Amino acid sequence: MTEQDDILFKPFVLGDLTLPNRVLMAPLTRSRATQPGDIPNDMNVEYYRQRAGAGLIISEATQVSPQGKGYAFTPGIYSEAQIDGWRRVTDAVHEEGGRIILQLWHVGRISHPDLQPDGNAPVAPSAIKPEGAETYVSADSGMVQIPTPRALTLEEMPDIVEQFRQGAKNAKRAGFDGVEVHAANGYLLDQFLRSCSNHRDDAYGGSLDNRLRLPLAVVEAVVEVWGADRVGVRVSPTGSFNAMEDADPVATFGAFARRLDAFGIAFIEVVEDSFQGNHVSGRPDAVIEAIQKGFSRAYIANGDYTADEARERMAAGKTDLVTFGRPFIANPDLPERLRVGAQLNEWDESTFYGGDERGYTDYSTLAGAPD
Repeated sequence: MTEQDDILFKPFVLGDLTLPNRVLMAPLTRSRATQPGDIPNDMNVEYYRQRAGAGLIISEATQVSPQGKGYAFTPGIYSEAQIDGWRRVTDAVHEEGGRIILQLWHVGRISHPDLQPDGNAPVAPSAIKPEGAETYVSADSGMVQIPTPRALTLEEMPDIVEQFRQGAKNAKRAGFDGVEVHAANGYLLDQFLRSCSNHRDDAYGGSLDNRLRLPLAVVEAVVEVWGADRVGVRVSPTGSFNAMEDADPVATFGAFARRLDAFGIAFIEVVEDSFQGNHVSGRPDAVIEAIQKGFSRAYIANGDYTADEARERMAAGKTDLVTFGRPFIANPDLPERLRVGAQLNEWDESTFYGGDERGYTDYSTLAGAPD
């Protein structure tokens, strides 16, 4: 196959952005922000610079407020120091000719009082403990159990929206090319969407329309900041990570896709299958079809894709783009390797979260040393 025939390397117009290839970098928590302050640092600058050959980089999940933090050493986008740190990252990516958007994150119940302001309980749609879910609160803590969260009050809902709105404004100041709203993987907005975690009996729970209310209000606020062509949303309709499930994911996420389409946002990224857990085997085709039926713009697939499966599903019209996760961890030059059919480096899972340059910026490129 020549490069001209390889669908992975055909340009794609994603909202206002023209991508040179369809090999996108997935959002990947790596837990290496400077402490105190959760501030992007020199290591982060180099890590993202090395991967600027991606058609688009979606940054690691980034908390929109101190309340939104759920894991030690993850970066934020609410302080001046964090904005300045991220500006160094975006400058480095842009100097290499790349494009990068920020993933806006509030973890909701997937946190611990040791990570919360004033030792408060984590917040959620409902006071339901995510059985089996764990986090880490320090370098020495190991994994600790998530406690029962506190249910948000009606009066607090506007503040959640404003946390995302301010995060979107700060992302613009930091030089990002757009933002992705994190509504997946059992975090706050996903907790509102899905029936297992949202047992409210007010305007934000119960009926499907009510469960959609807060996530849609957040997306609307972010679109007001960026314009729809620079905004996307990530969902994980069948993912079980963080003790999640939904009684009817086809209905829930089909409806969410239709409502998102009305905003005119650039894309929806769907976690179709995940090493972190999935309620179905293989790709959840019924949910995928429901989302694609309701959403008229770019569909981005995620979830343990190989290059060949990405090519096959793109050619069949089952996805427009693919985000690659672990392959990008171990292969800074992943697009070039896929372009020439080179062997891929193996990732070291023990270095995924926390630590120093080892397993972060020291993976080799085709040229030999780290790029």
